[in-house]
Amino acid sequence: MELGLANKVALIAGGSSGLGLAVAEELVKEGAHVAIAARDADRLSRAEQHLRSLSRGGKVLTSRVDLREHSASRAWVEEVAGKLGGPHIVVTNSAGPPPGPASKFDIMAYQEAVDTVMLPAINLALSSLPYMKAGQWGRLLFITSETVVRPVARFALSGTARLGIVGFASALVQELGDCGVTVNVLAPGYTRTPPVERTAGANSGDVEAGLRAMAAHIPMRRVGRPEEFAAAAAFLASERASFITGTVQLVDGGASVVG
Repeated sequence: MELGLANKVALIAGGSSGLGLAVAEELVKEGAHVAIAARDADRLSRAEQHLRSLSRGGKVLTSRVDLREHSASRAWVEEVAGKLGGPHIVVTNSAGPPPGPASKFDIMAYQEAVDTVMLPAINLALSSLPYMKAGQWGRLLFITSETVVRPVARFALSGTARLGIVGFASALVQELGDCGVTVNVLAPGYTRTPPVERTAGANSGDVEAGLRAMAAHIPMRRVGRPEEFAAAAAFLASERASFITGTVQLVDGGASVVG
């Protein structure tokens, strides 16, 4: 299927590992120019080399940015626009806050979750929108988690902060409807990324056993693969998905159905 992503400029937050890197891989293989930002210089360097090896004509740009610093995030968008053009596609992504039930945390923990998860995503979108509106084409993809659809008591901070992202995304849909800009939320369930592997092996040290335990409530009886998530993201970022906006797309192997 031709996705129409060649020469599109994609910004991917947290693109040096995990789901962010998987999306970057998928887009660069489709011929897009990919700019990733993260804080860890070593991981960025490895990701850059890896993405360049996959590129099919697209450029790769990496930047060391702490997206919690709003001015740095805006400067990153301007840097990418100056060097690559666009942006056409923006993928927000961040690590989740600590797990735990709602009453475990004080108000400062909730403030921290908002500051590190919700506001960086909103700021990156707002910084990119002028370019999308000017070009009359854009794709905003917000990576959240299954907690925005199916409350999980032990992920209270994540659910609270990420639901704010869903509210913001929903508010943008009608505003951007006649600008050629779509807005969608991706809600992954358990996917085999480094953080999930660490969680799986935390108790016994046996990662595979931990992953099997995680998969017990998933109808497909396994956790997801990053490339499966990335394929969904690439389609929503594509020309072919031009009439899909305002959705919250679960990528969870059916876990939300069984609860």
